[in-house]
Amino acid sequence: MKKEQAAPVPFRDFRRIRRPETGVGPSPAGATRHLVDWTVGKLLFCAALVAIAAVFFIIVFLLRDGYQIVLETGLWNFLTGAEWNPAGQHPAYGVLPLITGTLLVMALAMAIAVPLSIGSAVFIAEIAGSGTRTIIKPAIELLAGIPSVVYGFFGLILLTDWIRIAFDQPSGSSWLAGSILLAIMAIPTITSVAEDAISSVPREFREGSLALGATHWQTIKNIIVPGALSGISAAIILGMGRAIGETMAVLMVTGNAAVIPDPITNVFSPVRTLTGTLGIEMGEVAFGSTHYHALFGVAVVLLFITLVVNSTARIIVSRMQGTARSGPHRALTAAASRIPHAASAPFGRVVSPRTSQRCAFLLISLSVAIVLAALGVILAEIVVNGAGAISWEFLTGSPSDLGREGGIFPAIAGTLYLVGGALAIALPLGIATAVYLIEYTAETPLTRSIRAAVDLLNGTPSIVFGLFGFAFLVLFLGFGVSLIAGQITLGLMILPTIIRTTEEALRSIPGSFREGSYALGATKWQTISRVVLPPALPGILTGAILSIGRAAGETAPIMFTAAVFSSRFLPSSLTEPVMALPYHLFVLTTSIPGATPQSYGTAFVLLLLVLSIYLAAILVRRRYNHAKVM
Repeated sequence: MKKEQAAPVPFRDFRRIRRPETGVGPSPAGATRHLVDWTVGKLLFCAALVAIAAVFFIIVFLLRDGYQIVLETGLWNFLTGAEWNPAGQHPAYGVLPLITGTLLVMALAMAIAVPLSIGSAVFIAEIAGSGTRTIIKPAIELLAGIPSVVYGFFGLILLTDWIRIAFDQPSGSSWLAGSILLAIMAIPTITSVAEDAISSVPREFREGSLALGATHWQTIKNIIVPGALSGISAAIILGMGRAIGETMAVLMVTGNAAVIPDPITNVFSPVRTLTGTLGIEMGEVAFGSTHYHALFGVAVVLLFITLVVNSTARIIVSRMQGTARSGPHRALTAAASRIPHAASAPFGRVVSPRTSQRCAFLLISLSVAIVLAALGVILAEIVVNGAGAISWEFLTGSPSDLGREGGIFPAIAGTLYLVGGALAIALPLGIATAVYLIEYTAETPLTRSIRAAVDLLNGTPSIVFGLFGFAFLVLFLGFGVSLIAGQITLGLMILPTIIRTTEEALRSIPGSFREGSYALGATKWQTISRVVLPPALPGILTGAILSIGRAAGETAPIMFTAAVFSSRFLPSSLTEPVMALPYHLFVLTTSIPGATPQSYGTAFVLLLLVLSIYLAAILVRRRYNHAKVM
């Protein structure tokens, strides 16, 4: 009996498999295990360098093709020139109207999106019950899953007509139309980050405020929002970056006139943005011409602006993490001094705290209703009109009569080819990079460089990825407009998402799991592969699904690298171009008269495909979070 208690069979067998090697020198088995460990570490390190290499090549090729315009016109003239007219008798390459249009569209979009987003975030975090929250939060997140070309299609078909009729304008394609669309597109980003910041304010500060006699609204206004202010500021800046980098939606609804509105407050004036200029003109420019170099100069300006915006957001987030503990304490102290005097304030004598709370909660609820109404209108417009165009022939046939007849099967298959290839490239690189950053390194200059490269990739507008793919893959490497060029471009675009989600999944694994594995004699790679990665798999899977959805809905990266409008056959090799649903919808909507039914059907199929992918990611995340709670 004593012998059986001393050596249970399962424990003895496990130690027999993973027994640490002892003796004067390493045994052959131990040497092999350490060689494998060393080799895996080096391979992961090489994978992690891909992010730095990608950023390096993007910057190098943009600067290589963009500096020539500075030599010809001068940096100051290029940045402050008031006319952009490359095709004129006397070509002009001043990007000031493009920068102005970009900033105006972004500013009005933020003026619309910020109050709606903050109201929605407060409602989700502080007011909604658990059942309501589980419905509203995924619904707002679905706004992020709608492809930008579908937003542009909706804006071109419905929004511009509404603006033209409601405000009695000759055309609805305007600064206002672009800002409304960008506001809707930025709302999910701002809401999600702001809601996380609000939820991170410790519960005891809420309870302390209520114990001091504050109402729920006073607590939100005086405690929770000030305590989460840094995170809310970061959310707004990230939303600005999202608006600045958007291409397809603004290209389709802003009118694309390279002028500065006169007066500057004329929201019905057509404008042109930096991204819209790249999307319109790059496909028709002569390689090596002054116009060609000017467009790459525009891309450099765009990249610099987004870099500044996203760097500011990262600085705010880092400061928020450093002051997260002291901020709510100060807010609570300030609130404690204000609450006893609230009733004596002039406003307090007119409106009671309870009435003020009801009014505030009504406005917050109204902001959520507006956001959900926007989602409902977009989905209803596409689903109601698109479902009628769906037929077996439409889903399985090839296009004819410039897309007015026939089907979209080559576009569906081409989209799946592009997404599958991008995932095959980005998933192993992304997981390997995240594993190296979390498991193999401490905080070093190299680690910080890799993270900075990943952040820069994450903030790079999709049209810049398209230009890089065009300059490097299509022209420099000679791939031509091809499936492989599109797959690599999309792979680089989704790489940061996979890295970030994998990092978060790995961080969620308790350190005791690793320590227990090491104590049993396992090597680092055995611990990672058998102990850490399996429980982190749901989080990694969520990142992969989100990446699939983003890749499937992007148009700008494949416009110059992979996509053609119409093809009756599927590609037979990686060197051939492909059809893709987003690009097919863009051309149908903007260039083919009489193709409205086909446009609605294509938009419906694309929307159904992408939203199904995002819904799968939401369900996986919810099931994973539920499993962690259990």
